[in-house]
Amino acid sequence: MNIVITGASSGIGREVALRLAGEARNRIYAVARNAESLRSLADECRGGNILPVALDITGGSSSLRELKNRLSEETGSIDILLNNAGYLVNKPFEEHSEEDIASLVSVNFTSAAMLTAGLLPLMIKGSHVVNIGSMGGYQGSLKFSGLSFYSAAKGALAILTECLATEYADRGISFNCLCLGAVQTEMLGRAFPGYKAPVTPSDMGAFIADFAVNGNKYFNGKILPVAVSVP
Repeated sequence: MNIVITGASSGIGREVALRLAGEARNRIYAVARNAESLRSLADECRGGNILPVALDITGGSSSLRELKNRLSEETGSIDILLNNAGYLVNKPFEEHSEEDIASLVSVNFTSAAMLTAGLLPLMIKGSHVVNIGSMGGYQGSLKFSGLSFYSAAKGALAILTECLATEYADRGISFNCLCLGAVQTEMLGRAFPGYKAPVTPSDMGAFIADFAVNGNKYFNGKILPVAVSVP
């Protein structure tokens, strides 16, 4: 399978990449800004099937076009796109700067939407797009002070998932959104300093890897909470 994972240099994205790389037939394009961390990830994979892509997905259409062209030349099609990249600012609502808001929306929503749109021509019947959301963006869930714009951006990603599942149903492409609860990552530490999550990145990575491969057999257009605790 040809798989693209954003935010792959650390945390959950890294764990998903390593788990999927355990299947020799998979080719994983690991996308992130940190080239050094991506090289470390590729070195950790003994099978050699993790391919680092040092790219800022917020860099606009030219950067995304380069990725699409590379994938077109090397694979011809994409089986799984995992929009995992995330960015969090923990501030009171009225203290968010315009730059804060722009970055939160760009990373958590716009870049995922643009990347999906850019790679759709390479997707075939049976392809699966998995968006990584948050319980903060899950309607009816407990909300927390300081995370208003982060949660709103993740909520937008969830709604986009439902829309695209309908729009591309006739092509046999599935879209699902996993809204994660507390996982012991650096991002969680910024949101809830000192809190110890009950789920490790490795455990969540294993779940997401399996869902990315098999989830579209059972779900399409679904916003699914994946949470033991919030936080």
